[in-house]
Order: sequence, then structure tokens, then C-alpha cells
Amino acid sequence: MLQKQSSKSAWAEKWPAPAKLNLMLRIVGQRADGYHLLQTVFQFIDVYDWIVFHPVDDGRVSLANTIPGVPELDDLTVRAANLLKIEAGCRSGVRIEVEKNLPMGGGLGGGSSDAATTLVVLNKLWGLQLSFEKLMTLGLSLGADVPVFISGYAAWAEGVGEKLEKISPDEQWVVVIKPECHVNTKEIFSAKNLTRNSKSIKIADFIAGQHQNDCVEVVCQRYPSVRDALVALSEFSEARLTGTGACVFAQFDSKQEAINAYQSLEKSGWRVYLAKGLNESPLFSKLKDW
Repeated sequence: MLQKQSSKSAWAEKWPAPAKLNLMLRIVGQRADGYHLLQTVFQFIDVYDWIVFHPVDDGRVSLANTIPGVPELDDLTVRAANLLKIEAGCRSGVRIEVEKNLPMGGGLGGGSSDAATTLVVLNKLWGLQLSFEKLMTLGLSLGADVPVFISGYAAWAEGVGEKLEKISPDEQWVVVIKPECHVNTKEIFSAKNLTRNSKSIKIADFIAGQHQNDCVEVVCQRYPSVRDALVALSEFSEARLTGTGACVFAQFDSKQEAINAYQSLEKSGWRVYLAKGLNESPLFSKLKDW
């Protein structure tokens, strides 16, 4: 396929890969292939990784800076770029520079968001013109959370997380704690005592206050620091687990309430983030201006 690539100035841009929160997570069944059937709500927050894409002439995909312990070919941005090349028959190359701010194993979707930004932006930079539906299909093969980052808006999700319906929950202030542990998602979903038969609910039920996360009990049993973080945060507001964790979060009606909680928890030694809930992904806000 022949592509019309973007100008050098477009390549010099820094592109956001925002974090997400699961505002609730219900496991309502399990497929024959082992994948769990979920109901969850995704919302973005204004904490980001940043990615810069550098054009290269040799057709290779590489990283400017590798993540310790992650082989370059296993990095989700590299996998996303190579997948895009194969799908589009693209011969272009890229060197990917990631400024990593989102914690790994935190349930904030950092790797998935990085992959989504890579697919969306390189589709533009390489002039491939693949549809968002095609990009979401490619993204799903990289991870269940990737499609929501490609869709670009807060969503009610079902299936394994790929059936998305756009919703607009309140954009509240948020305090996030990252405990000093790395939760293994596969381990949690493999646990024998994980709830797998929650009753399905409607969006209206979530809006009315049904915020449960079916992974909480198993995660807290196996990772005491997550339990401790939930206890610490619950002194200020309803504390919840995002995804399988390790991060926990609470929403606040005012910025000052969130700041007060943030400062208190930081003084107590927690690794903590102050953020704002966002229904539109900052990646797509930036794309509108391009």
C-alpha cells in the first residue's frame, strides 16, 4: 500500500496516552474459552504517558527507550505498530519514544493506552486511513482495554470489554493511590473464589450508585497493601478498586476536597495522584486540533 506520510512537524508532536478508571466492575459469566463476561464503566483521567513518534528510513519499528524487564518486541507500542504495518501492508518504520508516567500493574490501563495511541496516531502519520472500527478490532487482539482508548469516550462496556456504549458520567475530581505492589491480572481472574455470577445491571443502576467491583475480595486477600490503601482512602470518600488494581481511587465533588485528601495521604507516605475525570480522551481532543 502506498501512503502519504505527514509532515516532519506533525511527527515532532507529543501524544497523550491517558489513564482510565473502571468506575465499577461486575463479572456476570464466563465463556467456554475461559474469558470472563464483564460489565464495567470506563472513564479517563488527566494523568498520562506521553509518546513521540520519530520517522526512520529502514522500515523497522523500535523503541527509543525500553522498559526494564520488558523485551522490545513484547512492548505493546511495538506490537501495535507492527500489527498496523502488517494489516495495512505498510513499509514505513518508526522509532517510538515513551515518557512512562503511569504505573505498571496498577489497573490504570497504561500499556493498553500506549498501544491505542500508537495505533491511532501512526494510522494518521503513515496516512493509512484505516477506520476506527478496524483499529478497535486490531486493538482488541492486543488487550481487552485497548478498544475503549481507541473509541475515545467514556463507555459502558460488556462482553469481554469490547462492546462499548458511550456514556457521560460526572467528571469529578479523583484521588488515586498506587500501593507498592504489582497485581497479576491473570492470577486474579484465575482465582477459584472469584465471583463469576453477579447479576447483570443497567446503566441506570450504575448511575443510582451500584459501584461494586467483583475483584476486590480476591485482590485484598492476596495483596494486603491494596486493602490498606482502600482503608486509608475510605476516610475521605467511597474508596474503590480500578480493574484488578493495584490502584484504588475515590471521587470528590470539589477540587478542594480532593486536594485535602491528596495532601493528607501524601504526608502519610502513599504514592498518590490528584486527577480530574474526563469523558473525552485527551488524545482525541488533540486530534481535533490537528
